[in-house]
Amino acid sequence: MPLDPAINSLGFPKAPADTRVVVAMSGGVDSSVVAAQLAEEGYDVVGVTLQLYDHGAALAKKGACCAGRDIHDARRVAEEMGFPHYVLDYENIFKDAVIDEFADSYLGGATPVPCIRCNERVKFKDLLATAKDLDADCMATGHYIQRKMGTHGPELHRAADTARDQSYFLFSTTPEQLDYLRFPLGDLQSKAETRALAKRYGLPVADKPDSQDICFVPNGDYAAVIEKLRPGAAEPGEIVDTEGRVLGTHTGVIHYTVGQRRGLGIGGLSDPLYVVKLDVEARRVIVGPRDRLATRRIPVREINWLGDGPFEASDGQTVEVKIRSTRPSGDAVLHPISATQAEVELMTPETGVSPGQACVFYAPGSTRVLGGGWIHRG
Repeated sequence: MPLDPAINSLGFPKAPADTRVVVAMSGGVDSSVVAAQLAEEGYDVVGVTLQLYDHGAALAKKGACCAGRDIHDARRVAEEMGFPHYVLDYENIFKDAVIDEFADSYLGGATPVPCIRCNERVKFKDLLATAKDLDADCMATGHYIQRKMGTHGPELHRAADTARDQSYFLFSTTPEQLDYLRFPLGDLQSKAETRALAKRYGLPVADKPDSQDICFVPNGDYAAVIEKLRPGAAEPGEIVDTEGRVLGTHTGVIHYTVGQRRGLGIGGLSDPLYVVKLDVEARRVIVGPRDRLATRRIPVREINWLGDGPFEASDGQTVEVKIRSTRPSGDAVLHPISATQAEVELMTPETGVSPGQACVFYAPGSTRVLGGGWIHRG
């Protein structure tokens, strides 16, 4: 609770009833709890749900956000809690800003993270602009991340529940966006707390399962989606070792990612082999021993810096970095090349580093997110 009674829980010096907040509602339990909680506190809540991809196909799909069933669930929550709810058709924006790049990146041998691009280019850009058009004081989401006030303004911090932390997917949030955004679930200790709140509010989504897949990639089958988006993309080629010796054949580079071990179809070898590189132009999958995956220096671009002072002044700064959402962070040193480019030197080599992944920076021994960028080939 705020120390100053004149400041409401969202940080504004006025009564909740005089504070309009747009809540980005996916139809899941997290954003539903945020909307219900703020409505119960007396805020002027407006729920907004984005239709991001084909509605007809979405109706038959379970376990993904922004599908037809989820739009229905978000509307039911708004009706239960008594606040207005709108559905915005962002299908074309989503295709142009997220899906097309996902397909092209995958075809280029990268390992894209479309959820980050969605936050960056759709939810925290177009939807945020819509919230301002609705004269909202702020926009709230159900993300598990914390926004804290620091000496230089709002800061981004990991969620209190490290198992639910979504900071990896939100590194590209700009200082201007962070000033407008609120994340009410960031200080909860567990998902069980969220579900308990949903039951207390009597929400129809209290027991709804969490979404697991990328919303437009059913069952995690990336290759099937790419083939649908880019017909003819799955052209056969050779699987070769690092010396160029042919070990087998494949049905398309899009079926492989750097670091992959299983499913190579080249059994009978004494030592396990991993995908160490994808040569898209030659249609070759290059495999080698695990030690060939080890990377110490990572080229990073499109950097969004949330630290104090200009990024160029951070040369030699020690940080913790995370190169996959599922991997723990490790120590590294920043070497800026420009305001948006750098080379990140890892203190301990990482395996499976692939272009297209995000490299997120954290303050050492702290929950603070310092920003991050996108890994490229250099």
